[in-house]
Amino acid sequence: MIQRYFHNWEQQLANVSKHERLVRPFEWGDDWIDDPLDKPSGLSNVSAWVERVMQDTDAFYTPEPTRYTFTAALPSVRAGGEEGLLTYASGFTTPHEDNNTVHARYFPANPIRKPKRGSVAPRRAVVVLAQWNSDPDGHVGLCKILAKLGIASLRISLPYHDQRRPPELKRADYIVSSNVVRTLQVCRQAVRDVRLALWWLRDQGYDQLGLLGTSLGSCLSLLTTCHEPLVKAQALNHVSPYFSDVVWRGLSTEHVREGFDGHLDADQLRDLWRPISPWSFLDRLQDRQTLLVYAKYDLTFPVDLSLKLIDEFRRRQLPMQVSVLPCGHYSTGAAPFKFLDAWYLGRFLATKL
Repeated sequence: MIQRYFHNWEQQLANVSKHERLVRPFEWGDDWIDDPLDKPSGLSNVSAWVERVMQDTDAFYTPEPTRYTFTAALPSVRAGGEEGLLTYASGFTTPHEDNNTVHARYFPANPIRKPKRGSVAPRRAVVVLAQWNSDPDGHVGLCKILAKLGIASLRISLPYHDQRRPPELKRADYIVSSNVVRTLQVCRQAVRDVRLALWWLRDQGYDQLGLLGTSLGSCLSLLTTCHEPLVKAQALNHVSPYFSDVVWRGLSTEHVREGFDGHLDADQLRDLWRPISPWSFLDRLQDRQTLLVYAKYDLTFPVDLSLKLIDEFRRRQLPMQVSVLPCGHYSTGAAPFKFLDAWYLGRFLATKL
C-alpha cells in the first residue's frame, strides 16, 4: 500500500512537466565527433569512436586551463549567504554560444561554531551539481546548510541549464537525448566544467575538496571523481551503475527512450554510453570516500539499479556509506524527505572532508 501511494505520487509529480517533454528524432550525432574517423555514418562509426575514447578517458575528460572571472554579490545578496558569481569558459566548446560559459554561485563557509582559539580548521569546499532540469535556485538551500557546517560551495549550472540554455530550448534536452554522441559530448563537457571549478577552489586555498550531486548530477559527480585526483569525498544522491539504463527504464526519461525505438536496443545503448557510465570506472575509487543515497520507491532511478551499484561497491570493498530515503525520486524534494536527505548529505561531507 505504501509503495502504491508513492508510485502514484511520483507519477503525479512527473506529469506536472509532461507537456514540455518532447520526443526528439533519433540521431547518431556523427557531427559531434571530434577528430572524425574515416567510416560511414551510423553505428560502426560511433562504436569505433567510443572504443577510441575508452582507451584514454583521462584525455577525454581533461580540459585545458581557463581564465576565471569572479563578480562579488551585492550586500543584500551576501547577507543571504552568497558571496558572488564565478564565470569561466567551458572546458568543451559546443555549437551553442550561450552554453560555452559556465556560471557558478559561490557560498563561503560560515560555520555556526567557530574553531577553538589556536586550532586551524581545514579549508573545505564542495562543487554542487543539481538534478537534470533543475531551476537556477536548485540546491541553493543545500549550499547554505554546507556553509553552516564550515564547508564552502560552488553551485554550478550544468550544460544547457539556466543561462546556458539557448533560446530554442524549454528544457535541457541536449545533455540527455536520443542523439547518441551529443549526449556523450555534453556530459563530457559537464565533467570538464566541474574539474575547472575544482581547480579554481584549489587555487583559492581550499585543500579538502568534494562533490555533491543529485540524479544526473550524481552520475556526473562520480565520473569527475574517477578522473580528478583533487576529490576526497563525494555525496551521490540517487545512483545507478549505467547511464543508459536509467534513460531506458526511468519515469523521467520515457520521452527520450521513445526516441530510440527502432534504432537501438538497451544493450547497444549501454555499450555506446560506456564513457558516461559509472560502472566503467569503479576501479578508480579505491581511495575515495563515497555516500550512496537511493530512494526506496524511486521510479526514475529504478531501485534494482541502485542496489546493483551498492553491491558492486561492497564486492570491490570500496569505501562507502549507504543511506536510504523512504520516498521516491521526485518526492525527495518534498518535506519531510528533503530535510532527511540534506541531513544525510551534510553529515557525510562534514565528517569526510
